[in-house]
Amino acid sequence: MRRNKEQSPPLAAFTTGAAIGVLGGLVGLGGAEFRLPLLIGLFRFGALEAVVLNKAMSLVVVATALPFRAGSVPLASIVDRIDVLLTLLAGSVIGAWFGASTATRVRSQTLYRTIAILLLGIAAILLWGHHSESQAVSEINGVSRTVLGVIAGVAIGAIAALLGVAGGELLIPTIVLLFGVDLKLAGSLSLAVSLPTMIVGFCRYSQDQSFSVIKKQGRFIVIMAAGSLLGTFLGGRLLGIVPITILLPLLAAILVISAVKIWRHA
Repeated sequence: MRRNKEQSPPLAAFTTGAAIGVLGGLVGLGGAEFRLPLLIGLFRFGALEAVVLNKAMSLVVVATALPFRAGSVPLASIVDRIDVLLTLLAGSVIGAWFGASTATRVRSQTLYRTIAILLLGIAAILLWGHHSESQAVSEINGVSRTVLGVIAGVAIGAIAALLGVAGGELLIPTIVLLFGVDLKLAGSLSLAVSLPTMIVGFCRYSQDQSFSVIKKQGRFIVIMAAGSLLGTFLGGRLLGIVPITILLPLLAAILVISAVKIWRHA
C-alpha cells in the first residue's frame, strides 16, 4: 500500500537530504541520481511526482554546492573556462526543455523503466568517465569540438530533465574528455552548466499539472532541502580529502541497486 506522503518522517527527509548533499558537494553532482530512487522507493512518490520534486531539490544542491566548493576550486578558474560553459549551455538548455516535455507525456511504467535504464548508464559513465582523467585529450578541436560540445549538451540536458537530475555524472566526463579539464574543475564547471539547464527544465514542468506536487509537498521540500544545504556545505569542505577512486565505485554500486529496485517497482 502507498504510504501517506504528507506523513513522511521529517528526520528521514532531513538525513537523506544531508547525505545526498554531501555526495553533491564532493563530486560536483546535484545528487538527484541518488535522491530519485529514494523519492520513489522510500517516500513512495509516483514517477513523475518524484522527477518534479527531484528537480526542485536538485536546484538547491547545485546552487549551493558551487560556492561551497570555491575554497578548493576558485570561481575565477571557472570564469577562465567560459568557453566550456557557453558551448555546453548552448545545447543543454534546448535539451532540457524537450526532455521535460517528454517526461510529462509518457506512461508511469515507461518512465520508471526509462529511469532504471538511465541510472545503469550513469553508473557506467561514473566509473568509465572519471577514470579517464589521465587520458590524452581528444585531437578534435576548434569548430569540431564546439559542435560536439553542443550536441553533447542537448543530449545531457534532455536526460537531466527527464530524470529531474543536474546531469553532472554526464557533464563531468564530457568536460574532462572533450575539453581536457582536470576533475575538480570539471565538477565545478558541471554545476555552473547544470544550474541554468535545470531552471529551464523546471520552467517547462511548471506548465504541467504535475507541478502541483510542489505546493502539496512544500514542507517535505523545505526539510529535505535544509538537509541538502548542510550536506553540500560538508561535502565542499571534504573535497580533496575523500579519494575519488574510493567514492566513485561506491556511488556506482548505489545507482545499480537503485536501478534494479525502480525497475521492479514498475
